[in-house]
Amino acid sequence: MGLVGSSRTRLVVIRGNSGSGKSSVATAVREALGRTCALVPQDVMRRTVLKERDVANGFNIGLISTVARYALDCGYHVIVEGILTAQRYATMLTQLARDHRGTTAFYYLDVSFEETLRRHETRPKAAEFGPEEMRAWYREHDVLRLPAEQVIPETSSLEQTTHRILAEAFGEQPRNATKS
Repeated sequence: MGLVGSSRTRLVVIRGNSGSGKSSVATAVREALGRTCALVPQDVMRRTVLKERDVANGFNIGLISTVARYALDCGYHVIVEGILTAQRYATMLTQLARDHRGTTAFYYLDVSFEETLRRHETRPKAAEFGPEEMRAWYREHDVLRLPAEQVIPETSSLEQTTHRILAEAFGEQPRNATKS
């Protein structure tokens, strides 16, 4: 695969365990950016488009890469978000970052299992799966070990995390922000 995007496009990868808040953060960042940003959610690609289980060498891995590359080539900023376990997705994500001509940023939401359960209870899909499934999926501190990956602790609120990503990856200052 060749180079993608331009020096002006931004690629942001938001990873974390189920219930860590990554979809909420990705949605908030995209809302702040508007129509200039494409959102590529792992769950939509894997579960909705392909109806595939999360398996090694799953077809969703290539689909995520293809959709992200296409959007970058069309001039969109791209947010890829999902559990995106290091074991299965690191190679694709590393290659995507290497091929991207613009700024790329990785964020890992490092949230304890207990906190993911608490957050999960507040989600609309809480009835779809419970603690047993979440325990099976949970990977403690599943970082990619890339220099560009920033670890965000569970103490960072949705608003704080959104503002951080907007500032670091997009150079955007939050609206109505006060200087401290």
